[in-house]
Amino acid sequence: MFWAQYRVEDLNIKPVFGAAAATVSPRIGHLHIIVDDLPWWWADPSDTNTVDIAGLPPGDHKVTIALVDANHNIFPGQVITVLFKIPNSAPTPHHIHAAR
Repeated sequence: MFWAQYRVEDLNIKPVFGAAAATVSPRIGHLHIIVDDLPWWWADPSDTNTVDIAGLPPGDHKVTIALVDANHNIFPGQVITVLFKIPNSAPTPHHIHAAR
């Protein structure tokens, strides 16, 4: 399990997107999260102050977290990358099996 706690100041993390949200004060934004340099990311507008990622296989991993505005523009200087390793001895994630 990967956990990263964060704190944001002078910005509200909200599930509000688009040009109209850019005029709100205080500013509104959300997080973009990228795992292992994959070509896709997900937006997290939940304001839980924690990013949780489960089920990563053993090995080296990288998580990049960017603070972005309602139009998905990164706030300058608000990107962090965390490198970590899941040991081979880590428990295997549980898989959901469909009933047959």
